[in-house]
Amino acid sequence: MPASEPPVRACPPATAEGGRVLLERRFERTLSLWLERFSAPRWRGCHLEGWLFEGPAERRAAEQQLAALGVHARLHSAYKPLVHHFVDAGVQPGELVAARVHYPVPESGPARRFALEAYPLGELLPAGKLELLPRTDGATCYTVELEWRDGQRTVEQVEAPNRRHLDTVGQPALSPTGWLRVGTAAGRGDLIDTAVTTEYEALYACAMQAIVDHPWGHDEPYFERLDIRAELPGCEHGLAWSEERPSTLEAMHEELYFSALEFFQRHSGRPPGDRRLQPGQIVPDVRACGGAPRLRIALQPFPPFEAGSRGAPAHVPSGLAQLGAAPPAQLVEAFMQQGAGEHFSAPTPQGRTVLGRYRRGAQRPVFLSAGQHANETSGIVGVLRAAQALDTQPGAHFALVALENPDGYALQRELCAHHPGHMHHAARYTALGDDVEYRERAPLWERTARETALRLSGAQLHVNLHGYPAHEWTRPLSGYVPRGFEQWMLPKGFFLILRHHPGWERAARALLEAVCARVLREVPDLATFNARQRALYECHAGPLPFDAIAGIPFTQVESMRDAPVTLITEFPDETLYGEAFRFAHTVQMATALAAVQAWQELTLPA
Repeated sequence: MPASEPPVRACPPATAEGGRVLLERRFERTLSLWLERFSAPRWRGCHLEGWLFEGPAERRAAEQQLAALGVHARLHSAYKPLVHHFVDAGVQPGELVAARVHYPVPESGPARRFALEAYPLGELLPAGKLELLPRTDGATCYTVELEWRDGQRTVEQVEAPNRRHLDTVGQPALSPTGWLRVGTAAGRGDLIDTAVTTEYEALYACAMQAIVDHPWGHDEPYFERLDIRAELPGCEHGLAWSEERPSTLEAMHEELYFSALEFFQRHSGRPPGDRRLQPGQIVPDVRACGGAPRLRIALQPFPPFEAGSRGAPAHVPSGLAQLGAAPPAQLVEAFMQQGAGEHFSAPTPQGRTVLGRYRRGAQRPVFLSAGQHANETSGIVGVLRAAQALDTQPGAHFALVALENPDGYALQRELCAHHPGHMHHAARYTALGDDVEYRERAPLWERTARETALRLSGAQLHVNLHGYPAHEWTRPLSGYVPRGFEQWMLPKGFFLILRHHPGWERAARALLEAVCARVLREVPDLATFNARQRALYECHAGPLPFDAIAGIPFTQVESMRDAPVTLITEFPDETLYGEAFRFAHTVQMATALAAVQAWQELTLPA
């Protein structure tokens, strides 16, 4: 169901105390407009079918309201329509024996786009009992063949309205859209059958148009903080068969953040995905509301920060091992200030401090770090736990930076106050908007801590603890699959990235094999965890695009970045709590310790 993209006009700029407002606007809620329109007597007896970005409860309530007026209404979710088809039908785990889904294949973009959009249906059925097959007839809907436990077999057609358009950076995209069909009989569209630009789509388009139209100049950074406050109805709910929580609010955060980042990359003349870009801090703050959707975009100064003003560090009686959530920054600082050795630091653009520690010993030195991407939090606890263990070992020789990006970490905690379970990729990079590892020009700010750690220690191994989304990552208004991060959109278990300088390949590979073996011995539940996540990933995304050692996927590349050998962990930790978070930082700690131990036993290049 393609439709052209409607024109959107930005509101005129205004001013506000503490910053400059670029846009402020209200939008009509599509559901409210439909209720008002089809409550008129002329629609009595008609059959209405619509797709929009609303949750199950809101859609059911609207159906009942229209039914009381004599309108036969069925409202679907435009976001993940196949998944919500099962949600709306109330299908429970154990009711289905098997399912075969024939999914549409788009003319451009990822061929499995609609199989990915069906995630996590694979968890609804017994393992291996969901087949996702590409359509060969060019149809744009899903065909769903179901086998029920009572022996019944059914075949259903599930529509997925989309529009073809050019996205913010001029790339072709096929994106979910609203749709309205009204007829004199069920399934007919003889009265209305057309795409509808919902408030969800209109708000995003308006926000991006305002950003594109603003005269930004040519010098980076273009601002200190770009606040994008959006309030709109949200589809965010749990699933009976999965820990996933489909969320249009989280998806909007991702759309606004990465679309803005892509625009500024193009504006700066840099290639797509260039992590050196320093636009400033882009902060989408997306919240649910029950009334009229609102959008406000403003340029703001950095939030005030005064060192030492936060009071005493939080107390954790049971120690780091029992942490069930990312700790406050003052707790990280307190642990960093403990322990013997030389302490060093580096400033951040917002006035915070990156803390480091170097402990000299008789062993080969290793540099341990975490928090480069501040929304990847399990590594921060894992590296502190590893350092605590190393502090008890005679001869241990290491440099430690547990939180490389304190400004991003502060934003992570700010955003988690409203949406604790979201990924919050706006907190991924620094307050300048770049990736601290890729910063090359002065002032180096946070990057200085890494440079100091490598210089003081002379470490030839850098163990860099990272994470990635613990649940699905989508950009529904730019083609659904996150551009440039396609392999990261679904959890696929714990895996490793190995980088090495020329001539270090053999030592690096020996390290990798030793680490995998030791981590699996130390954390035996990891093999089961990885197998479960891999099976669900491959059900929807196809074969895992990595090699594996004993069930731990990895990639190995030659690179001149950083130390001669860099081992990067990737645990799906955005965003975990409770036992799941404890398991994540235990795996991170075990990996760091395994790498340190293995490094002492290897034969290294002369």
